[in-house]
Amino acid sequence: MNITLSPEAELFRKEVLHFLDTQLTDELRRAANLTTGVHSHIEASRRWYKILASKGWLATTWPEEFGGAGWTALQRHIFGIEACKAGAPLLFNMGIRHLGPVLMAHGTREQQETYLPAILSGDHVWCQGYSEPSAGSDLASLRMRAVRNGDRYVLNGSKIWITGAQYATHIFCLVRTSDTGRKQEGISFVIVPMDTPGITVQPIITLAGEHEVNQVFFSDVSVPIANRVGEENNGWRVAKVLMAYTRSNNVNTSWVREQLEQLKRLCAGTSATGAPPPIANHHIAAQLANLEIQLQASETMELRLLSEMPGDQSPGALSSLLKTRGSELKQSLTQLFIEVAGYHGLPQQLEVLDPYSGIDGFGPPEFLTAMPRYLNERAATIYSGASEIQRNLLAKRVLGL
Repeated sequence: MNITLSPEAELFRKEVLHFLDTQLTDELRRAANLTTGVHSHIEASRRWYKILASKGWLATTWPEEFGGAGWTALQRHIFGIEACKAGAPLLFNMGIRHLGPVLMAHGTREQQETYLPAILSGDHVWCQGYSEPSAGSDLASLRMRAVRNGDRYVLNGSKIWITGAQYATHIFCLVRTSDTGRKQEGISFVIVPMDTPGITVQPIITLAGEHEVNQVFFSDVSVPIANRVGEENNGWRVAKVLMAYTRSNNVNTSWVREQLEQLKRLCAGTSATGAPPPIANHHIAAQLANLEIQLQASETMELRLLSEMPGDQSPGALSSLLKTRGSELKQSLTQLFIEVAGYHGLPQQLEVLDPYSGIDGFGPPEFLTAMPRYLNERAATIYSGASEIQRNLLAKRVLGL
């Protein structure tokens, strides 16, 4: 594997640097720096979404025929690294990352023409309705019903841990349309506008004190059968395509790299009191070294997979490998941040984490996000498939066990 940038790739990198330097405002960078969850403050996320869309750099994994950038895997990798270095906000973009590829693979021409342009423009904001109170890692046990009534489905049930449902205009759901055969064979994939009568969004406040996830209730919610993606009772196949993209998109080793570099700088610095730097603590130094080694291995693995995988190909089972290592690295990194922050990481300053509040916090600003990030990342080894499930998939599909 040759990881040296070609002249063409280096030219692209310089174009990316110029774009980021001219388009990222101090306000957007502040929002990125205060990010504690899976996306930055929603207003900053929307602004950056529009800027990328105007440039044509929003849907970097989409082919040009659907309005995407048509980038290679290397171009996406370069942009991801430089965007993290420059302090770009994290997008709330489930439409781009998750639903778009599914519609291209399984949607009808009418669905593609209706939804893909609205995703690109930002007119449609999407959330994902998979997990239920009784169906998390065992997703095939879901119970939310979709019963045919003429040319419509009537939906009853609930979905839980729905990120961004309070912002979304649409939700894509897995629903049960049959009880015969294997559990996976009675599931369908359905699109539902969030303003449909019968939908209720109930906030769930996380351990970090933030409103990121929700429970969504469906009471006699009626949608056209034309909103189904793929064949009836074949939603499991559609979902597997989506989950492969979801897991690989949740890796974001570029973000982990930037956070680790920040932590290394903090550990090397001296405090105002003249106390020895944290790096002088052998326990801290050993953990930093261990994280560096693990991250380098993950970055090399990601680059290898990118170099071997065509741009339009699903990462398949190997997405489980990337997701497992990436989520565990995030947890280790945020835990070490807490150790270095010490008592500075304890105060809960939620109002300061709003980049538009104009409120200054107290204590070292570099530790404002330490505790919320640590608490939020406790879920990283659960969402998009628990690590235990990912290892089972790898054992079966990669190792043949």
